[in-house]
Amino acid sequence: MTSIHIKQALPNDLTILQNLGRETFYETFAPYNSEEQIQQYLTESFAAEKLTRELNHPDSLFFIVWEQEDPIGYLKVNSGKAQTELQDETSLEIERIYVKSSHHGRKVGQLLYDKALETAVELRKKYLWLGVWKENHRAVRFYKKNGFKEFDKHVFRLGNEKQTDLMMKKMLD
Repeated sequence: MTSIHIKQALPNDLTILQNLGRETFYETFAPYNSEEQIQQYLTESFAAEKLTRELNHPDSLFFIVWEQEDPIGYLKVNSGKAQTELQDETSLEIERIYVKSSHHGRKVGQLLYDKALETAVELRKKYLWLGVWKENHRAVRFYKKNGFKEFDKHVFRLGNEKQTDLMMKKMLD
């Protein structure tokens, strides 16, 4: 059995996160969107300057999951002012959980979610929240299985396209 472990990403992990982010986003959403819109999103969202700012933000944390020496997925969580919408001091946002398609069905996403939950507990947050594309049925099922409930919707822009995300949250004990 291979060794799978999670490590917090540091600024010197920028290139790894760029590559992982681009690859996993493309695998997840390219079949449902135009190549032009996907490429625009990848260029903007994973630009070195933008990702460096996110990595250095005191209210954001990135974690990379490794299979031996190979990065296979990552997690980004935000608190405080780093949150994309609610910016509630009592919450932690899961902004991204992405896993390479080669590792789907191997509980890697669950490991990353468990890390987000552990982080929320360590930071004494009252709830976790996230936005997930309503057409990403696999992810919606995953979050429901982990106790998330839909509480609202918002618009996610992919290039010039407007898509609807479900906003979901899970209260913590």
